[in-house]
Amino acid sequence: MGPQLLAVHRRQPFDDARRQHTATLPPPVTPPRLRQLLATAFELQRCPPLGAAEACANRFSVMADANSEGEAPRCVGCGRRVKTLFVQYSPGNIRLMKCDNCKAVADPYIECEFMIILIDLILHKTRAYRHLLFNKLHIGSSLDKGILYQSILVHIVLDAFRISVSEGNKADRNSSRSMLSTIFICSKVLGNSLLGNVVFMAILLLGLRYILKLSFHIMRYREVLLAVIISSYFKLFLLTMMVWEFPSSAIFIVEIFVLSSNVVALRVMTQFPKAHCVGVCLVAHAAKHLTERWLLRTP
Repeated sequence: MGPQLLAVHRRQPFDDARRQHTATLPPPVTPPRLRQLLATAFELQRCPPLGAAEACANRFSVMADANSEGEAPRCVGCGRRVKTLFVQYSPGNIRLMKCDNCKAVADPYIECEFMIILIDLILHKTRAYRHLLFNKLHIGSSLDKGILYQSILVHIVLDAFRISVSEGNKADRNSSRSMLSTIFICSKVLGNSLLGNVVFMAILLLGLRYILKLSFHIMRYREVLLAVIISSYFKLFLLTMMVWEFPSSAIFIVEIFVLSSNVVALRVMTQFPKAHCVGVCLVAHAAKHLTERWLLRTP
């Protein structure tokens, strides 16, 4: 073997090792990537540890909200969208942000207890309804069909309970009933409630389309329908009739509260005048009750 071939033969293992080492090295940093890293380092350097920590936290929280999916929350005062509701510095240490439009705190209910929110909902305050619908339930960002269907089912069951209670006061005299008769009456009451709610939802959607001139979008109608159903939470007070005895006028009072709550929720969701919302909700509730009365009178 000649000297040249011997040198090549000895150098070949070193060349193979160098190729393997080069393949395991990370790729070189390109100029755009280098500029991005320098910009990030400069941004972090601009945030001093004690002086302007608040501004830095605000800047990064806004960036996080901008990158998050879904629509932004809303100010409970004016209804405008805001970038973020609060800035959290540490667990339990937050600062409520102000709205750029009305210059007030965007959502003061974040720091309130549930009972305070419930009292404001009973008092029909639009601020509490905006907090519940937009900032708590996030209606308008991502509407889950399962939540809508479950709410409709609960609404129908509560209406069936209301019909059974109102009709039960009249049928107390005939307390002796067979099992077959009880099943027939329950199925009839549930069917009446189902048909009455179908009429209610149809009249409500038609009123939104032709009276309030709401633009036709299926997601928009689902949001309004879910808000109206959620605002009917006063029907839950009917369950107390299973424990305590109330006069039949209590059902009428609950229905009046449900109607007024639906008006507030419809006004919050559509931003239409109060008179138009009252007209649409009143016609829808009247059509539902007339349908239920007509079905109960039929044999």
